[in-house]
Amino acid sequence: MAMRSSRVLRKLRRGEIVHCVKFNIDNSRVVDIAAMAGVDCVWLDMEHTATDWTMIEKQIMAAKIHDVDTLVRVSRSSYSDYIKPLELDASGIMVPHIMNMADAQAVVRMTRFYPVGRRPVDGGNADGAYCNIAFTDYLKQANRERFVIIQIEDPEPMEELDAIASLDGIDMLFFGPADFSHGIGVPGVWNNSRLIEARKRVAAAARRHGKIAGTVGSPACMNELIDLGYRFINIGADVVGLSQYFKALVAQWEQGLKKRKTRRR
Repeated sequence: MAMRSSRVLRKLRRGEIVHCVKFNIDNSRVVDIAAMAGVDCVWLDMEHTATDWTMIEKQIMAAKIHDVDTLVRVSRSSYSDYIKPLELDASGIMVPHIMNMADAQAVVRMTRFYPVGRRPVDGGNADGAYCNIAFTDYLKQANRERFVIIQIEDPEPMEELDAIASLDGIDMLFFGPADFSHGIGVPGVWNNSRLIEARKRVAAAARRHGKIAGTVGSPACMNELIDLGYRFINIGADVVGLSQYFKALVAQWEQGLKKRKTRRR
């Protein structure tokens, strides 16, 4: 029996560009709607939200129905918090705020099976088809069909960026501009020269070492990011989309009331 393959990895291995949408709302129906719309990957967040594991499982299942990948950004904690999303059959995890080479090496050790790392083995969960994939096949398939992303979103790891990018077991370097701007003391200044240079350096390091470069963006800036070498781009968020929708509804309603009052004069 084979492990469910990753849509993201299939597309990246064909040289295609992949898009992703971030979710802060812990609801499987919202994931279902996004998956039906044709997104490549949904990004579930456990760093900044109070989502529980039962909901993460439901959201992963909602995405899987449509052959859509799920990426879970984990909270910085023990190895158990890193591997649980994978055992629930998420296609990948993202570990935030990697600060140095030793930090990145620890992630590989905890999340990759032999011969790359020392991830604890179970196989009795969804990713291992509940023990229906042979033991050694499970280890090989998990290393091949699941991806590990580390976030470069602080100035500290830039000194060891090339060494970090060279690590076997890391699939993607994901540049986080918001925290990086915060870390260098210019929060929200997107045209800061240090931030722009870091964005370029992360993409270049990923390319040099055969890794994927990922970051946040939008359809409006996709060409700029792709030209820099980014191949995995988060293009939106559930909370942004809903806010825009409801604001537009209220604006249309208010405009309709004004027109109605004008007609009555």
